[in-house]
Amino acid sequence: MPHPSSNLSKERTLIIIKPDAVQRNLIGEIIKRYEQAGLKLIAIKMMVPSAKHVETHYTLDPNWRKVTGEKTIKSYKDKGIKPHSEDPYEITAIILEKLKDYFISGPIIPMVWQGAHAVKIVRKLTGGTEPLTTDVGTIRGDFVHDSYQMADTDKRAVRNLAHASGSVEEAEMEIKHWFRPEEIVNYRLIQESILYDTDLEGILETKEKKVPGKKKKN
Repeated sequence: MPHPSSNLSKERTLIIIKPDAVQRNLIGEIIKRYEQAGLKLIAIKMMVPSAKHVETHYTLDPNWRKVTGEKTIKSYKDKGIKPHSEDPYEITAIILEKLKDYFISGPIIPMVWQGAHAVKIVRKLTGGTEPLTTDVGTIRGDFVHDSYQMADTDKRAVRNLAHASGSVEEAEMEIKHWFRPEEIVNYRLIQESILYDTDLEGILETKEKKVPGKKKKN
């Protein structure tokens, strides 16, 4: 029977495989990590986005500019580096231009994954924003060694292979931005019964019981 919390299994998140991951032939490896965690791929496509589409993606949340700018300023100061500006909006204007250049430099692969706690699981598997300081065993920690310092020196965005939604609410906004409803496929995987059903029934083959003295019909 379905698990009482089966609604959790419908949680969705957006992942975008970025141009550097495509160029390094890491598409299959990245997809494999999410598949092996038990998540289900329900939408995928390859495209080269416009700069406007990328800008809209990052500003779907009206607080993104302020929050990201403040975090960036704090990060600089924590490392003993003087930020370019004390104005969070000025900082994010620079960040946004670098992100747009990064995303439109080549093909990207937006994807929608579904499963219980999909947002948190994907972020855990993907790793922190800065590859240099993220954990070994994550996608970013295993396959790239870029850093904020390198990116700042080269005046570009950090190359960290993939974007992953930060919350369930953010994921739903981002999915609508990148996919039309008809591009998302609703289907069932056999493994879902193992992951989500209350009882693990139907796994073992049952033998027919023999009744003493009863002959088999020809």
